[in-house]
Amino acid sequence: MAKNTHITDKILPIEQLRLKVAQWRFKEQRIVFTNGCFDILHRGHIHTLMMAAEQGDRLIVGLNSDASVSQLKGPDRPIQDEMSRAILLAAMQFIDAVILFEEETPLQLIEQIKPDVLVKGGDYQKEDIVGAEILKKTGGEIITVPFLQGLSTTNIIKKAQI
Repeated sequence: MAKNTHITDKILPIEQLRLKVAQWRFKEQRIVFTNGCFDILHRGHIHTLMMAAEQGDRLIVGLNSDASVSQLKGPDRPIQDEMSRAILLAAMQFIDAVILFEEETPLQLIEQIKPDVLVKGGDYQKEDIVGAEILKKTGGEIITVPFLQGLSTTNIIKKAQI
């Protein structure tokens, strides 16, 4: 990342992301997509994100909005607001773009981006991964990376409450 680039420049609305994706495709770069809440970023998240980045040339991370996290995880979540979570992700050198989504799943994003690779943690079965059907139709690849046992935001929250 150039020194004059701000971390927040990697947090993009869909219109700008579509332009970036078009540029990357023109350069024949392999585009990888993963997603999550990333409420309290931990080693398990970093492991999955790094493994995802290794699957291609560009990594896009779909990030659940605050409303989406609350819908999925309950009214006490998220712990960190969406911009804080987005900035933490964007600060990682191996992440090329972060995009927030309001829906419960990133299906609409995946339909628009049509990544070459879709990556999730090993706690998912490939056939259950949102967007897998789209990638099967477009000839993309679905990859699960090994899940690091015992590392979860829920476990961290429970431990902190003791």
